[in-house]
Amino acid sequence: MSDLVVERSALPQVAPARKPRGGRRTLTAYLFLAPFLLLFVVFVVVPAVYGIWISLHAWNPLLPVKPFIGLTNYLQLFTPGSLTSGDFWQSMGATAIFTVASVPFLVAVPLLLAVLLNQRLAGGSVFRAVFFAPYVLGVAVIGVMWRYLLDPQNGAVNAVLSFFGVQADIPWTVDVPWAWISLVGVTVWWISGFNTVILLAGLKGINAELYDAAAVDGAGAWRKFLSVTLPGLRPVMAFVTTTTILGSANMFGQSFLLTQGGPGTETRTVIMYIANLGLSQNQMGAASAMSYVLFLFLALISIVNFRLQSRRGD
Repeated sequence: MSDLVVERSALPQVAPARKPRGGRRTLTAYLFLAPFLLLFVVFVVVPAVYGIWISLHAWNPLLPVKPFIGLTNYLQLFTPGSLTSGDFWQSMGATAIFTVASVPFLVAVPLLLAVLLNQRLAGGSVFRAVFFAPYVLGVAVIGVMWRYLLDPQNGAVNAVLSFFGVQADIPWTVDVPWAWISLVGVTVWWISGFNTVILLAGLKGINAELYDAAAVDGAGAWRKFLSVTLPGLRPVMAFVTTTTILGSANMFGQSFLLTQGGPGTETRTVIMYIANLGLSQNQMGAASAMSYVLFLFLALISIVNFRLQSRRGD
């Protein structure tokens, strides 16, 4: 029996595989990230810091002297009767109107489309392409195209409505609330395809067994949607909602091309006002201060949105 016992020391010793050192792996990761980090610093961090510096000055790019005025540009925004306060908050109000009016549609419509496209439908890929196609077009193309289609006098939309016996002189772009309806409608038509693709990808990630279990428990289509689809989409919905709010709050092209901010300044968004003040009137300091006030508002809204979404998931 002892002859069959093999000494432990006689067995071939296999050296353990060396694990790559943590420092070397970290260095390799940073080397791969370096190009993006360089671009981020050059095109995001440096302009952001430089913008804060500009906001602390009476900055006119055409003048050689740009005096330091501290927080005056910021204080004037919160001082009633100042040169910039009234127009800034009026533009913020217009931006809020557009955001509140557009975001529900930009979330609900893509969600409905995503749920429908997630079914086993013949030609589903064709419909996905059709819904996504408008998003491929640039805002300049969208704005010019819809400006002609919605022209109150010679536009195709009023012509079609007249053909069907509907009032044909609707002032789509020159009077409120029709101007807001036009801006929201065009934006929903343009952006919905992108949000639909994101939500559809989220739907594909939901475990199909959850729907089977819900069906066994007797859940109908609506109960499955509330108990399985929405909880499964919560992270994606948080992303879509936040990016949609930020995009709507930064709306510029549609209003600039469709309504030119009119009638009067009713549809002039804050980005339009900042661009006009900084680039046309050369008041870069005041425009920079407005940009950072807007940034703080949007950052606060984003934080609140993510907190609400996370609480729903608890």
